[in-house]
Amino acid sequence: MFVKTDSRTLVGSSVVLTLLAISTSTPSLGQRPIPERDPVPFSAEQAERGRSEYRLSCAQCHGENLDDGPFAQPLTGSRFRDRWVGQTADRLYTQMRSTMPPDNIGQLPRQTYADLFAFILQSNGISPGEEALVPDAGTLTELVIPGTRSSRQASMRSVGPAGSIPQDVALPEWPSPPDPLDDFAPVTDELMADPPAESWLHWRGTDDAMGFSHLDQINQRNIDRLGVSWTLSLPPGPNESTPLVHDGVMFVHSYGDNIQALHAATGDELWHYSRDLPEDSRPTVKRNIAVYGDKVYAGTSDGNVVALDVRTGAVVFDVPVGDDPDSPASITGGPLVARGKVMQGVGGRIPGGGYLQAFDAETGERAWRFYVIPKPGEPGGDSWNGLPWEERSGGTIWTSGSYDNESGLIYIGPAPTYDTGPLLTPIGQPGFTNDALYTNSTVAIDPDTGEIVWHYQHYRNDQFDLDWSFERIIFDTEVDGVPRRALITANKGGFYDALDASSGQYLYSYDMGLQNLILGANRETGEKIIDFDLYPDPGPNKQTKLVCPHAGGGRSWIPASLNPNTKIMYVPAVETCMNLTPVPEGENSALSTGYQWHLRPRPDSDGRYGHLQAFNVETREMIWTERQRAPQSSGVLATAGGLVFAGALDRWLTAYDDTTGETLWQTRLNDVPNSAPISYEVDGRQYIAVVVGYGGAQVASFPSLTPEIDLPAAPSSSVWVFELR
Repeated sequence: MFVKTDSRTLVGSSVVLTLLAISTSTPSLGQRPIPERDPVPFSAEQAERGRSEYRLSCAQCHGENLDDGPFAQPLTGSRFRDRWVGQTADRLYTQMRSTMPPDNIGQLPRQTYADLFAFILQSNGISPGEEALVPDAGTLTELVIPGTRSSRQASMRSVGPAGSIPQDVALPEWPSPPDPLDDFAPVTDELMADPPAESWLHWRGTDDAMGFSHLDQINQRNIDRLGVSWTLSLPPGPNESTPLVHDGVMFVHSYGDNIQALHAATGDELWHYSRDLPEDSRPTVKRNIAVYGDKVYAGTSDGNVVALDVRTGAVVFDVPVGDDPDSPASITGGPLVARGKVMQGVGGRIPGGGYLQAFDAETGERAWRFYVIPKPGEPGGDSWNGLPWEERSGGTIWTSGSYDNESGLIYIGPAPTYDTGPLLTPIGQPGFTNDALYTNSTVAIDPDTGEIVWHYQHYRNDQFDLDWSFERIIFDTEVDGVPRRALITANKGGFYDALDASSGQYLYSYDMGLQNLILGANRETGEKIIDFDLYPDPGPNKQTKLVCPHAGGGRSWIPASLNPNTKIMYVPAVETCMNLTPVPEGENSALSTGYQWHLRPRPDSDGRYGHLQAFNVETREMIWTERQRAPQSSGVLATAGGLVFAGALDRWLTAYDDTTGETLWQTRLNDVPNSAPISYEVDGRQYIAVVVGYGGAQVASFPSLTPEIDLPAAPSSSVWVFELR
């Protein structure tokens, strides 16, 4: 039976916040202890500057005395103290910058906001000192507004426009809702090695990146009963991040460096971390967060890794990934955590290339750094056509890696370089190649030391930005009758290589049929047979090349799912090609060979671009392919209930029969699903969840192919959760 619903109703609306409005940066259920921190310092001179600015920018709404304004809540007295005492300074400071003044939000100098902060504290009876308050994001997270943390009821009473409840009025008794954080068990290496089916502990569910759920309460027989359980509007903006769930708590990341802990069965907010980014930092999309021990980890838009207390959202440590504070690391992928290490890859066009930085998961101290591009004289260092190390670029790590608890290794997939021109033609000197290690490789690393154990380069000298940078799925199989612990991964062209996970030995390849560049692979080594007629022309007489797929994919970062029981892989893709067109000398181009890519359909296209393919990783046979008009936009979730979930640009989330590809159920979401669906269980009930939020690079690459598909008119993001009704 095929069931189709249309859930177009908006799940959120815009509201104007004041300093006492409901904030997304406070615990929402129950009173929890916060770590000891120093009280907020400020000087009398600073408070006096704040008084002057208050009269100019704030008094017309909040009143001359801070509590007698006609249009805004009081900033002194019990209502203000109940709302803010005990909170870290960054939360109030962020609230001020993001909402004030209403006609010039966020546009005052940062120091002016700090001065206003000081004046408000002084007006609430807090005495100044010698030290001034400095509006530094790292410092503010370590300071607390003096006093005693408000009770949950007092905090809730203080945020509405109706006024506080008189002290002589008692509220009727009512039980507090259960808080799943009270019973949250630490996420240990042992737990990650044998994860409970009801949890989703890694962005791909498990460390081996299968993206598969062993839950089967929701299945082919009852999928027609699947309906909305709850939804929640998230901070607006593009959202490619996959939620994590453990012990009934969902952790979800959203644009602007927000992380929320939610009750996974109800959507009630438990805590909310909102980062105060420096003025020169632009929010970037992140693809995953991590949970390990009693902490949640995330890369930040200003180039740090932040660790949050899993029960409170308080910052445990906040450390830079790069070395230069004036040029912070670029982070779009998220951290990988294993064996006591938090490992964060970096992107961007960095001289010398990308790297993987490891930290101690408990303290945030640096442990080791792996540079993707070796220096001249190092192993692989002479594979860059004689380029000096500082002129090499690429090797970025923009998706999180995998970890195999059997081999004890992590696996990453560094990207190629955009600076392809110097690599196009070999220099012809003995000992030098233009292979460009370790780009487009699987690199196996010991997480204890950061040392390479083995590497396998899938494709040498990529001139097309067809990254081999995506999830490495680890699974047990048989190859030619021999049991193997295997790793399988693909490039944007959907050309899969399987390797031995312990040694890197090549096992086999599988071509999804989306590309025209690789003609085949050597059966013994996997060395690719290339159609070099499609390569850029090195001289002045350049010709346009038709290459499939487009540099956006194909089969890009949106992840596949592998059913370990049936050995069937489910892969989302987009059927595209590109014209590589020469640009006049001196003009900018995507690739430094002097070519610009232009999106186009395949020459034989029938107008269907969305592509979902199932193939058997043991027999290497295609099982089925489903094609549709709308490009695929989400990763894939396969479940033990015989279902495959995937989303598309037209906002439909679809459940397919995992054996035939038949559509069994659909629902339309309020925005485009940009990440990957997940499944989890709370109190014996299975849920399916997906985050939406149009705007990531992968999904935003293809709308020109389907001009009749309307895109979301306003930035938004939500989490949708479904259960059997």
